[in-house]
Amino acid sequence: MADTDTLNPDGTPKISKRAAEKEAKKAAAKAKKEASKSSAANTSAPSARPAANEPVDPFKQGWLKGIYNEKPVKEVQTRFPPEPNGYLHIGHAKAITVNFGFAKSYGGLCNLRYDDTNPAKEEEQFFVSIREMVEWLGFAPSRITYSSDDFDRLYELAEELVRRGKAYVCLCSAEEVKRRRGWPEHGPRSVCEDWSRTAEENLDDFRAMRDGRYRAGEAHLRMKQYLGTTAEEYEVTEEDSAEVKKEKARLKSLAENPALWDVAAYRVKNENHHHRTGDKWRIYPTYEFTHCLCDSFEGVSHSLCTVEFETLRPAYNWLLEALDHKLPSSDEKGPMQREYGRLNVEGTILSKRRIAMLVGGTTVGGSDTAAETSADDIADGVDEIKLEEEGDENTETPAEAIKAVTTNGSSAGRKIPPVVRGWDDPRLFTLVALRRRGVPPGALKKFVLDLGVTKANSNTAIHTLDACIRTYLERTVPRLMLVLDPIKVTFTNLPDDYLEERDVPFDPKDKEKGTHKVPFTKVIYIDRDDFREADDADFFRLSPGQSVGLLHAEYPIACKTFHKDSSSGKVEAIEAEYGSHVPAGKARIHWVGESAAHNSPVKAEARIFNPLFRASKPNELDWKNGGYFDDVNPESEVVYSKAMVECGFEEIRRNAPWPKEEGEARGSLHPSSVRFQGLRTAFFALDTDSVVEEGKVVLNRIVSLKEDGGKR
Repeated sequence: MADTDTLNPDGTPKISKRAAEKEAKKAAAKAKKEASKSSAANTSAPSARPAANEPVDPFKQGWLKGIYNEKPVKEVQTRFPPEPNGYLHIGHAKAITVNFGFAKSYGGLCNLRYDDTNPAKEEEQFFVSIREMVEWLGFAPSRITYSSDDFDRLYELAEELVRRGKAYVCLCSAEEVKRRRGWPEHGPRSVCEDWSRTAEENLDDFRAMRDGRYRAGEAHLRMKQYLGTTAEEYEVTEEDSAEVKKEKARLKSLAENPALWDVAAYRVKNENHHHRTGDKWRIYPTYEFTHCLCDSFEGVSHSLCTVEFETLRPAYNWLLEALDHKLPSSDEKGPMQREYGRLNVEGTILSKRRIAMLVGGTTVGGSDTAAETSADDIADGVDEIKLEEEGDENTETPAEAIKAVTTNGSSAGRKIPPVVRGWDDPRLFTLVALRRRGVPPGALKKFVLDLGVTKANSNTAIHTLDACIRTYLERTVPRLMLVLDPIKVTFTNLPDDYLEERDVPFDPKDKEKGTHKVPFTKVIYIDRDDFREADDADFFRLSPGQSVGLLHAEYPIACKTFHKDSSSGKVEAIEAEYGSHVPAGKARIHWVGESAAHNSPVKAEARIFNPLFRASKPNELDWKNGGYFDDVNPESEVVYSKAMVECGFEEIRRNAPWPKEEGEARGSLHPSSVRFQGLRTAFFALDTDSVVEEGKVVLNRIVSLKEDGGKR
């Protein structure tokens, strides 16, 4: 019974004042929490934060979110605008992902636009490959467009620009144009006498260009921008108001930007046949004239490109404003250009010109090279702003290139053979090469998004890319036993018809991938790396004095004797025992059993790829004089011609793609979608050289496994 001194009159226990205050605070906090829950349940406003199980949209974060907020239109429209004069490389994976992903995240559309304004360098294979790579990465263009579809409209606008006094026909040579632009020593700039001609005179000459009265390099249409602006026009004086000073600072910034030094709008092409417009045109628009206007024609809201185009943004806006496709100093009307950092993977060759040298070979130091530089090339280089490709040397005009070659002294030159087998050689970093090597498209997209999209360039090492690919494959592809360099092992204590069918999972961590039967027989094959002729305390695999376990087999094996090939001196056969009487080994090795009934083993050629060059920075090699060839890594491709794969390979080939994601989940399959992890070896994919139906299986190593301390 309770002490009456501790009870209230109503029979409830007495509590201290301090305790009462504590209980009151708890009750108030509980009431506030309940009220908060009730308010959240009744409100219709979305939460600012995604739910814990809701994935974060990378295109609605950080820099990209800021870009949308600058122009939050209801109908987002972007585009991916490659030139169809070569194959896309890993850097383009970022451009594709950013443009298509941004549009999709904001409920918009993205076009694939071919910037086909240079007929001499465009080929059907490039058009096809570009579209395949976009679709392989899992994107579907809302429309496929061509700059050439707007040639008539572009020409009309060029004439309008001339009529407005904002373009003129220049008859200067390439060298004269460069000199007047202050190159190569950044000297004083000046306009030529053509700059002052009337609109009527310029219009007559522009039509003469169109009608074939000029040849390539003899005349080109230039935009009248800021080349003629003198320093006196933006010199600040004491009398200037704050507003005038601000305007002069703006003028100075524009006048000192090389992208606004009256760049070319149209040039004459001698090789003028176009794959879509035929022989209709003798003149073709430049990138600087075409790109922004086609963006406007297509209703592009956000023109997203890499940071090297940032200096061209004033020129982009200048032309749109000059033709009333954009309001001055405003992004309200017309496309808004913004630039993100490009993706650079250290140690790679991405320059189209250099890859072409690796693919087709080249001749350096001979006068015959000069003949390959045509008048069309000189016309292209006469005044265009040339953005350097990753790793290229400083830009030089074709005329300078001719001079450099013809003064080299040797007439024959040095002929350098091809280094790789094609643009899709797995040692390259073109997208077709990465696909052929077996890199999953989802891994490339993840790599891009993991690095993030900001103004800063994403400079990353190859091993970072490899790690991303490795992690992606680890969770998405099945596992098989593969022996690169096989040694035959015969068990002398087993009968000739001995057979165990071992039930093996394709992935012990994922039951959904299923299982398959692997035959264990009197004869199996192990990898040469898993055997030593003499026992070693630091070697935990098979040797004459040491037994070893077998993956997926019940008992270990012990070597009794071995035989060497008389000519090579290598071990070619091992005699061993298998069974419960064999002492347990310290490790387990992989193997492939011999069984005609199971079509085992599957014989294959396995290609192991290493860096193409010995140098870690191949772009710094001597490419002008052929010195790059002397640095080619002789071990860049190591071929195991007698590799063996277990019979589960046939099942994973039938069930490809692995993984069933991105562009591979729909449409036609590429051989490289047959991917697997070779246990204790590496990740592999089927190569395009394979003809499996005829027994020819060629495998490419996608990426190595994680370092494991040497496989003791």
